[in-house]
Amino acid sequence: MKKHLLSLLISGASLAAFAQGPNVTSWLQNTTIKGRHYVTGNSTPINDTATANVQLVQYSATSVYIKTQGVPTYPTGPFLDGNPSIATAQNATFKMPLNPTQNTGTATNTTGGNIGLFINGVALFDYRDGVSWKNSTNALAGGPLGGMGDAVWNRDAVVGERMGFDCSKGHPAMGNYHHHQNPSAFNLDLTVISTVCNLYAADGLYTIDSNAHSPLIGFAYDGFPIYGAYAFKNADGTGGITRMKSSYNLRNITTRTTNASGTTVTAGPAVSTTYPLGYFREDYEYIPTSSATPDYLDEHNGRFCVTPEYPQGTYAYFATVGANWNSAYPYVVGPTFYGVKTATKVTTISEAVTTYSPANPSSVESKLNTCRLTVFPNPANEFIALQADGLVNSVLQIELYDLSGKKIISQQILPGSTINYLDVRTLYSGEYLLKISDGKTENTTKVVIQR
Repeated sequence: MKKHLLSLLISGASLAAFAQGPNVTSWLQNTTIKGRHYVTGNSTPINDTATANVQLVQYSATSVYIKTQGVPTYPTGPFLDGNPSIATAQNATFKMPLNPTQNTGTATNTTGGNIGLFINGVALFDYRDGVSWKNSTNALAGGPLGGMGDAVWNRDAVVGERMGFDCSKGHPAMGNYHHHQNPSAFNLDLTVISTVCNLYAADGLYTIDSNAHSPLIGFAYDGFPIYGAYAFKNADGTGGITRMKSSYNLRNITTRTTNASGTTVTAGPAVSTTYPLGYFREDYEYIPTSSATPDYLDEHNGRFCVTPEYPQGTYAYFATVGANWNSAYPYVVGPTFYGVKTATKVTTISEAVTTYSPANPSSVESKLNTCRLTVFPNPANEFIALQADGLVNSVLQIELYDLSGKKIISQQILPGSTINYLDVRTLYSGEYLLKISDGKTENTTKVVIQR
């Protein structure tokens, strides 16, 4: 009996250890930090009451449960297309598969609304914005709303709703804040295509770093992980770091009367400056690539490969961008899932679960050793920016001292954020010391204020 009980205990311990894989341990948990948002015309964010990031992670032998308000730590808004909504608490619990499996049958299409979660609990949407062209007269042309009626020329949200995205490339749908694309700020792209960050500075979940494998930034509704834009060139983890590339290309068309297979469909608007190629999802076609180009992704926008979190390999999606780091279709997941889509929103948990508690920061590697921080400009005149290259998953304390040791400024970079700005306009010219700490390791650098 004792031997049998010991066996059960060992099995239970093994199960718990096995269950605590990346889909359990990677979520950014928080119960104290609140969200913030901008309103039009005010460059100072307003503090919200909704708790940011993920509040609770629990798991069973088959599922992981994520409780979140759907609000990030980076400021949201404003949404300059007239969207009256703001990011509001979703008070949601999502059930996702602990052990995702490939769908060997007909691929499941992505849909409008949530198709995944980023590790800060914010929703992932696919390419669409819920508007499609119909009989050449719809909301796009000031006429009746096409909605999803013809299901042919579906407007690409990343293109059609760019004016409505905040600095972090997100916006709300009836309060449900979400990203359709790579969750990195507009002003961090190599070619900046939106000026919203000029007045409403924010950041995003992570910063693109072309020299390192991108962090794990989320999970799709089939349970497979989502990574940022850069990864190992070869699927076996060799070949250096390279940008993951979409295998979808713009079609060579001037009129919109057929789909990519050549089948005649309901006509859409001709290609023009008003409706350029890429304005609709159907403007793209998938072109399979050969094994000689392993950094090109499959039709689901992913591949099976080795990643830092999955050294034995996993199927993974990637948030694709172009050479200038502007978002590239199909952006994250889609237009179909690789795996069996089983995730759902639940109101109750009807099985025994274990609550996952993140490791004590003192027992894990210092975050300052795993993400690089850039301080710029230096010398500075008005502001000093601290930019994290990668993902910040613990609070980084930022302190500025004069040479007498007096603390002048104290701020933080919050988990799930990547940047902070120090206002130095009131400081005298001279040298200062900038100390950055994660509670375990401290780095100090000299900065110069120059008028």
